[in-house]
Amino acid sequence: MNRTSTVTSQDELHKVSRPNESSSDTANRTTNETAEDTMLNVTSDTMSDTVHDKPRTLVEMFDRTMRRHAKHDALNFKRDGKWHPISTTEVLTRIANIALGLHSLGVRACDRVALLSENRPEWTLADAGCLFAGAIDVPIYTTLTPAQVRYILNDSAASVLFIQNQKQYMRVREAVAACAGLHHVVFFDEEEESEAGAMTLTELEARGAELARTEPALLDTLKTATKPDDLATIIYTSGTTGDPKGVMLSHANLVSNLIIAGAHLSFKREDSVLSVLPLSHIFERLAMYMHLYRGMSVYYAESMDKIGDNMREVRPTILIAVPRLFEKIYGRIKDTAARGGRVKAALLAWAVDTGKQVAALRFAKKTVPTALRLQHALATRLVFSKWKAATGGRIRLFVSGGAALSEDIMLTFAGAGLPILQGYGLTETSPVIAAATLEHNRPGVVGLPIEGVDVRIAADGEIEVRGANVMRGYYNKPEETAKVFTPDGWFKTGDIGELDHDGYLKITDRKKELFKTSGGKYIAPQPIEALIKGSRFVSQVVLIGNGRKFPAALIVPDWEQVLAYVELKKIDSHTPAELCTHPRIVDLFMRQVEANTPELAQYERVKRIALIEHELTIESGDLTPTLKVKRRVVDEKYKDVIDKLYAE
Repeated sequence: MNRTSTVTSQDELHKVSRPNESSSDTANRTTNETAEDTMLNVTSDTMSDTVHDKPRTLVEMFDRTMRRHAKHDALNFKRDGKWHPISTTEVLTRIANIALGLHSLGVRACDRVALLSENRPEWTLADAGCLFAGAIDVPIYTTLTPAQVRYILNDSAASVLFIQNQKQYMRVREAVAACAGLHHVVFFDEEEESEAGAMTLTELEARGAELARTEPALLDTLKTATKPDDLATIIYTSGTTGDPKGVMLSHANLVSNLIIAGAHLSFKREDSVLSVLPLSHIFERLAMYMHLYRGMSVYYAESMDKIGDNMREVRPTILIAVPRLFEKIYGRIKDTAARGGRVKAALLAWAVDTGKQVAALRFAKKTVPTALRLQHALATRLVFSKWKAATGGRIRLFVSGGAALSEDIMLTFAGAGLPILQGYGLTETSPVIAAATLEHNRPGVVGLPIEGVDVRIAADGEIEVRGANVMRGYYNKPEETAKVFTPDGWFKTGDIGELDHDGYLKITDRKKELFKTSGGKYIAPQPIEALIKGSRFVSQVVLIGNGRKFPAALIVPDWEQVLAYVELKKIDSHTPAELCTHPRIVDLFMRQVEANTPELAQYERVKRIALIEHELTIESGDLTPTLKVKRRVVDEKYKDVIDKLYAE
């Protein structure tokens, strides 16, 4: 295998080598390393860096950020109803103290340190502290089960665990106790109780400050010891089946991607961002590095439920999210209009339709007729101005990733003057492979491949990638690593897609999610699901039909919309459980499905549906932490419902 090797021992963690390389392997690696060097020398659109000032490691990135972008509000958090800023000086001081504090606990180069916490400044500070100490950090989703947490801690051999608070600790206490290699627990919050070997972050920082006083040269020694090829992190992919795999990403992987992707998206020092996605996911993690590198101000959202309030308070210019959040935002807008009566609902429908017509013409680079332009100006004054005010009034762009964004949602927001740029990538690619820009943005595609990342389409339609951003392999899994690389060193993404004549990348589905009907026809579920979700009555949908005669769908209704419909039509059932089987409601959804999928081939058309009362969630085990449907789990959970659909 040409592109990567696997790591099976701690000694190998420091330098990721590629054993048994042939001469052609060496040539390929040299080409990749040259491309990587080229990436690191790309000039930012907002500053004139010299080659020598380009960071090669994340440690250098943090140092450079604090030196070039001194500001009083680098990181911001809300507590007791008030926003509190953290200056670049304080950020760098705390990072240094955390790094030295870890060193005082015996953490050395290539040791693993785990982080289990929701988003907050301490997450970013601890992450950077690990990097400064030469450690490899291992982020863990707060939504994982104790058994999954135990697996990751044991598999990575983490010696230290940063954890949010006592409540989070008690949830995984037994799992943590079963990890013999874990020697220290560090709480972000000040805790009244403490476990054996536990301390607070404040206490760890105090230890670091004392070590800085007695050994003033130690921090520089640690920082300069870190090299571009050293591993920075092991991120365990959520996966839909089996044990998670630890993706090994080096400093060079992440630095190459943050520099190029940040320039591609035109992030600027003047921008401010509300951080809403979990930092344990590579998308938000890399975005955080991009924000810091560009000198932006970062505000940590209090919670998903408080995003609306937080946006109005901090008035960000950029928000990075997943499609589900944009769907929910629009869903709430529709719910509010529906509750306001027929006139408001009709006004919203007219405004959205007008905006989508304008957006479609602009995306196609066509002239907007004068009459339509005047209608759009009126729609903006009456409707869209309120949308903008609800986001704080300063949004320059939204960025969407993690899953496919429906064309309908993209056109709706673009028509409202709130453009969404879609991006595409994987944990294994650090993560950005392709992304749109304000100048090059189209519905239905994920944009152009970013500079330094090569994309090709295999004979079976699978997207393959190479570049300095591609992972070093799966930790302790040589066979799994070998499976995802081609003989000539390209990473196999597992996604099916195509490149159009202009070079735009389009994702059609996950290779593993394609299913075949009993008639031998292959069906890609995601595009069909996206069409069905165009209905205002649909919240979530899962297409089924593997090995069956025809496709069917499990649909989670948007209950606010359905209940409004029930009241309007004076239907006698009122609880969601009753409505799931009510003939008139089932008929409503069947008509919605047919109305939204008229262009499908006959074999792709949904013949039957079942309504599901409860939303699919991470907590219920139906979704991964990145909100992808665990199709096998859903198939098993609703087996009786599915069997009944096909038995009728």
